[in-house]
Amino acid sequence: MKKIIASLFALFCVFVTEAEAGIYDNIALYGESKYKTGFKNFAYVNPDAPQGGKIILPAYGTFDNFNPYIFKGVAASFVAGLVFETLGFSPTDDPFTVYPLLAKKFELPEDKSYVGFILDENARFSDGTKVSADDVIFSFNAITEKGSPIYKMYYADVDRVEKLAPNHVRFYFKQGTQNKELPMILSQFAIFSEKDWKDKDFAKPYLSVPLGSGPYTVKDFQINKYVEMQKNHDYWGKNLPVRRGFFNFDTIRYDYYQDTTVTLQALFSGNIDARQEYIAKIWMTGYDNELVKSGKIVKKTFSHNNPAILQNFAFNLRRPKFQDRRVRKAIDLAFNFEWANEKLFYNQYKRLFSYFSNTGMEATGLPQGREKEILEQYADRLNPDIFTRPYEQTTNKNIYDSRENLKKAVELLKSAGYDFVDGRMTNMATGEPLEFEVLSNSANGSSFTKVMLPFIDNLRKIGIKAVFRNLEVNIFKNRLDNFDFDMAIISYPTSQLPGNEQREYWGSESADIKGSNNIIGIKNPVVDELIKGLVAAEEKEEYVAYVKALDRVLLSENYLIFQWYSPYERVGYKNKFGMPPADLKIGFQPYTWWIKE
Repeated sequence: MKKIIASLFALFCVFVTEAEAGIYDNIALYGESKYKTGFKNFAYVNPDAPQGGKIILPAYGTFDNFNPYIFKGVAASFVAGLVFETLGFSPTDDPFTVYPLLAKKFELPEDKSYVGFILDENARFSDGTKVSADDVIFSFNAITEKGSPIYKMYYADVDRVEKLAPNHVRFYFKQGTQNKELPMILSQFAIFSEKDWKDKDFAKPYLSVPLGSGPYTVKDFQINKYVEMQKNHDYWGKNLPVRRGFFNFDTIRYDYYQDTTVTLQALFSGNIDARQEYIAKIWMTGYDNELVKSGKIVKKTFSHNNPAILQNFAFNLRRPKFQDRRVRKAIDLAFNFEWANEKLFYNQYKRLFSYFSNTGMEATGLPQGREKEILEQYADRLNPDIFTRPYEQTTNKNIYDSRENLKKAVELLKSAGYDFVDGRMTNMATGEPLEFEVLSNSANGSSFTKVMLPFIDNLRKIGIKAVFRNLEVNIFKNRLDNFDFDMAIISYPTSQLPGNEQREYWGSESADIKGSNNIIGIKNPVVDELIKGLVAAEEKEEYVAYVKALDRVLLSENYLIFQWYSPYERVGYKNKFGMPPADLKIGFQPYTWWIKE
């Protein structure tokens, strides 16, 4: 009798819990979604685009596996978005909302203690087998247990995952979790086939392509040469609102190159169909030929509303020489962006000025209102200048500015315990001269060499020896993964809605995890608290205040030297493609293109 009563009580609890949970067509972080129930397609695609044809695009470096979630090896990362699918999808014009993909419905209770995903009964892997709750659970466990260590931290607030039905899976959160973004980010990892991975180790690189449920399958590949993907004409999701108008080519091929400059000639010779231009000088001077003049090759800028990519010179704080913010600021003062922009970039760039440039959430002026209240909680652990002096980017409007900046750099170094010894800036306590190596990767070609020469020369003027080295992409990645560098030229993708990824970038827990995105090695308890605050914020005003506070603290520590960004994406392409109107400001999105009739 007691067992019967207990069972009835358990059933009653489950019934009550499910009754309290809402079933939704999307997950919107703040406010309402842009697209309402029943929408047919996103506004930035052509739902009636012609189908067929082939596009060849460039990739850089090399690859030795097709799994982007593991620590070992170098993955052909572009394969992920074409071969594998996620539970939900966020469009470019509504990045704060997740819409159904593998999951047709989302389940959220009022207390936000879990998120459930109800899978589309039509969802299939490319071999025709159904995508099930077991596959979702397998994928999550594999990624967090055997994937790159950063994923265990990224999804650390998940307590457990359970199957409620063959097509219904639920992720329960740890008690007390305040992580508004968690339901959204749980919709964004790739779903693999549990059956396909039987007798294989998820942590090892494989050149056999894992089974996916996406619109393409890998048809052919050759290491260091190319990867060719073929459209799956039986693709289960081709009529979904989140897929209509995308993936119009029968074949998508990526050819590998070691240098971005080489791909310009590949475009002109007909070996590739489109390429982004990353070098301002080439954009201004390298397209002056008959192919462009005749219209066979189109040179076009695509406007976008994306946050600026955080391109920077990153210090490795694990090196004792860089642990004093005054030393880091002194080196910053030796970098002359204005000279580079005028002499090398044809004044095409703007200087980054925030960790969240071009988001509208940059910390400017002095802290005010709620942001100031947040920072005052940590006043005894912060640089006092935060409250009295707005952050100022190093500027060099003329030669006099440059001289004054170098004088300031020497003063800072002396205050940090350095001085000249035989013309070399030397740590007076250890007797070690201030020297360091700056790493870049070969995909950048010679472009950074020209930037580095005057930077190195300015450093030499204040007694600092710096050496610049370009490495092959895979060697560069290995050096960064193992934190084996002094300073490196790196880029962080910036989210329009900064959230859990900030833990990976700047959080103390990730600083000692090899392969993590905390390449700099930041361990700052105040930064950790501010990241917790922005992740937990329920109201948008509170959230923005925490983002600005985090930005201001990071800026005050001079963890990196800002480089530059462009409000446009520069693309050269063969004049055979149709594409959505440019005024939509979606940037370069070749998967929405088609072959013109």
